[in-house]
Amino acid sequence: MKFVAQRVLCAELTVNGEPVSEIGRGLVVFFGIKRGDGEQQAEKCAEKLANLRVFEDGAGKMNLSVKEVGGEILFVSQFTLYGDARKGNRPSFTEAERPERAEALYGYAADCLRAQDVPVKTGVFGADMKIAQTNDGPVTILYEV
Repeated sequence: MKFVAQRVLCAELTVNGEPVSEIGRGLVVFFGIKRGDGEQQAEKCAEKLANLRVFEDGAGKMNLSVKEVGGEILFVSQFTLYGDARKGNRPSFTEAERPERAEALYGYAADCLRAQDVPVKTGVFGADMKIAQTNDGPVTILYEV
């Protein structure tokens, strides 16, 4: 599994022009699931996200987590994180998990985040989503387990 986490001031996710989820201060997380990933990887990603110290403390140091600042997470499934563009110009997605299994693990990872006392909003698995966000910093973190 891998994720791209971006610190934001706010974000909104829509599907077919209709609002689905929105957050204030927090993280927008694009979450990819690789073939063979399981619950253990999802738990590790959730723990990392909940405790990732990317928010500034009173001294201006990135020393606080999304939990500590009372932030939220917009959690978006994104199979294209496992796109391989090393050969040719069209990415191959053979490393991405099958949709049925990926959807279950995406839901499980979101539940693991909620169990860490982090407010989580989600996208719509498999939908054509539009995301508007105001990045803060910008701060972008890549993580793979």
